[in-house]
Amino acid sequence: MKKRIFDIIQIGNTEDVPSRLFDWFIVIVILLNIVTMFLKTFDAMAPVYPLLRIVETVTVGIFCAEYALRIWTADLLYPDRSPAKARLRFLRSFDGVVDLLTILPLFLLDGFIVFRMLRVVRIFHLFRINAQYDSFQVITGVLYEKRNQILSSLFIIIVLMLASSLCMYGAEHETQPENFRNAFSGIWWSMSTLLTVGYGDIYPVTAVGKCMAIVIAFLGVGAVAIPTGIISAGFVEQYSRNEHAAAKFQDLSEVGEILVNEEHEFRGMALGEIRADYGMQILLLLRDGLTVLPQPELTVKPQDILIVSSDKLNKQAQRNRRRKRK
Repeated sequence: MKKRIFDIIQIGNTEDVPSRLFDWFIVIVILLNIVTMFLKTFDAMAPVYPLLRIVETVTVGIFCAEYALRIWTADLLYPDRSPAKARLRFLRSFDGVVDLLTILPLFLLDGFIVFRMLRVVRIFHLFRINAQYDSFQVITGVLYEKRNQILSSLFIIIVLMLASSLCMYGAEHETQPENFRNAFSGIWWSMSTLLTVGYGDIYPVTAVGKCMAIVIAFLGVGAVAIPTGIISAGFVEQYSRNEHAAAKFQDLSEVGEILVNEEHEFRGMALGEIRADYGMQILLLLRDGLTVLPQPELTVKPQDILIVSSDKLNKQAQRNRRRKRK
């Protein structure tokens, strides 16, 4: 029963109907909980506050039951650990922490009211379409792969922000002491300018300040383009690798083998000749229980086994039938 409960509450098993129904049930409960949380912020909904409170209590109770079941089945999630260490590992994991912060607001309302928004995080666990083209996984993979370049670009932005704030303080402090009181008071202006937001609540009025603002604005365009270009290039590389991997998997998804005996036409031929004459893609050569990488100059011997693409095998079979007919 424990194994069956573990299979049901685990997300992503599309072939198991109860597991799929449980996923949809949790989605409905999450959305219902979030809608209830939003409705409780409207004064016009005051007459139905008791009903909303009941709905919130029931949905959080479901979250508590799911949380308890996940703790109970944690030893199946981490089979290489002891039951106690597996449960501790789950409690310290991202999913365990999010689940805990989801149910805490009901018991500690005022102190943890901000954690209610973490209920939205739970729904992202349901978007595991597949391992190859999961959008969330692609985004996190690109950010992790390009983390050093992104951190370097963010460091450049921070340096420019501090430098522009200091320069603007020197140019505008005497004219606008209320807006540029110290070197750090221009951080808000430099952030809005470098990141091309431009709120306009703080702006230079002196000629020197305006000239520096023009230069800083141009630098801001380039500073924002650096991390954007890095992330865009990362997405292109990631999708190119995925397409290349999918193409390679498709080539190897259907393979066949040819056993070369004393009378086979491949006996004594080089692998390069077989590929040139028959248009056959040879993937591996099995000889005397060993796996040999196919080299063009390698000669085929009796009892060798050739691992080739099945579509090439079909072409060879058609040629053999035509030869027999002739």
